Amino acid sequence: MKLDYRIEVTGPGGPRFDEILTPAALAFVAKLDNAFAGRRAELLDARRLRREKIRSGEETLGFLPETASIRGDDSWHVAPAAPGLEDRRVEITGPTDRKMTVNALNSGAKVWLADFEDATSPTWHNVIDGQLNLFDAIRRAIDFTTESGKHYSVGETPATIVARPRGWHLVEKHIRIDGRPVSASLVDFGLYFFHNARQLIARGRGPYFYLPKLESHHEARLWNDVFLLAQDELGIPRGTVRATVLIETITAAFEMDEILYELREHVAGLNAGRWDYIFSVIKNFSEHGADFVLPDRAQVTMTVPFMRSYTELLVRTCHKRGAHAIGGMAAFIPSKDPKVNTVAIEKVRADKEREAGDGFDGSWVAHPGLVPVCREVFDEVLGGWPNQLGKLREDVVVTAEDLLDVASAGGEVTEAGVRGNINVALRYIDAWLGGTGAAAIHNLMEDAATAEIARCQVWQWIRNGTKLEDGTALTHELTVSYVDEELASIRAELGHSRLDDARAIFEETALGEKLPSFLTTSAYARYLTA
Repeated sequence: MKLDYRIEVTGPGGPRFDEILTPAALAFVAKLDNAFAGRRAELLDARRLRREKIRSGEETLGFLPETASIRGDDSWHVAPAAPGLEDRRVEITGPTDRKMTVNALNSGAKVWLADFEDATSPTWHNVIDGQLNLFDAIRRAIDFTTESGKHYSVGETPATIVARPRGWHLVEKHIRIDGRPVSASLVDFGLYFFHNARQLIARGRGPYFYLPKLESHHEARLWNDVFLLAQDELGIPRGTVRATVLIETITAAFEMDEILYELREHVAGLNAGRWDYIFSVIKNFSEHGADFVLPDRAQVTMTVPFMRSYTELLVRTCHKRGAHAIGGMAAFIPSKDPKVNTVAIEKVRADKEREAGDGFDGSWVAHPGLVPVCREVFDEVLGGWPNQLGKLREDVVVTAEDLLDVASAGGEVTEAGVRGNINVALRYIDAWLGGTGAAAIHNLMEDAATAEIARCQVWQWIRNGTKLEDGTALTHELTVSYVDEELASIRAELGHSRLDDARAIFEETALGEKLPSFLTTSAYARYLTA
């Protein structure tokens, strides 16, 4: 059959790329994109308009009156847990490179979040190589030996794979339909689903996904319609797909019931993040003054009142509807220093104990070394049960004012905090430009959300003339001097040329008048075409 459109792959070839970029797979992606490109663009426009209204004070956030009947109806529930998703007490996250794929599957975690999003620098090679690695892993054909002679192979009880495509706001510039770039979400989802859905089902699992950066239930409805079309196209029963939605924007926090409702045939649960959620607060309320200025990044923990309100509401909402509630990230990387390990692991344990005690069904770790810690905590709380769906948390009452009480975070902004944000952002952007999306920095596994929160906090502090602990106001000039000093320190350690571009990206996105994403900068665009 002759196509009435032209689909073009403009990215360079690579070993076995043709196994992923088959004509049939590309036609499948094109069918999805052609069906939903218009709605996606409308929803992104609606995002921008809503954000501008919130930012200007023309509109505020609250629970939607037009969907009160959905929130108030106790009769509806989501689909039951799919095979491999009944028990999610420990989930490990990470990019889809070959070594990480094997290590994550063998980590002892119940679930691996195979990440095409924040933990992957979206170079063309990383995008397609990641698809190849998942293709091989699902078929148990991923065994390999490194040049040093170390052998990697997947064990007998691997983690369940849950793939995370990129968000609705991104495009994949290397695949074009009639000259326009295709939605990155649909490239990641479509290629993975087309090649692996039937294979996963045959192996007793299914095509499972994490959905990032949703800002409304309308965006969840779009994903549901994508799932329906994809299943119909491949002759797979409706309701086979399962999705866990990351509630990582302040707007989505007010629509958790509605998001579950829109995806009720396909949803598995909701996840509580931190950095992207805080980034969303800053982005939406950037013009609202001191009440929305946050302290040092390290002080904005999940226990500050406005964050605790969000996580407790998430657990209550999920369990009322029969969905899993998944906790946030433990980003610590085990160190060779036993003292550092002892202190950090106790903090991780306390964090997981809080989550388990609050009713979460499981939680995230970034390193295989933390799987036992998280598992021990949840084993103790769960006993012989696979989850805590029976813990309804009917004691939780959260108002719109609770979710917006950012001032309740308290704390202070310090010179060390500002410098820390600058240092981590520069180091991460440098790694990201080099093709690494999950970077070990100061004993923590950092991803793109780190760079976003680090640089947007600096932007917010400068814009508000925030005073440091000694009373000094943080100005543009003072911040530039900190950037100079931190960059010199990093350059002395790393010594390579990407740091100039890392600085350019940081300054464009943290020191300017507006608050753009670092994904949109001209410096990064040069790397994206590589």
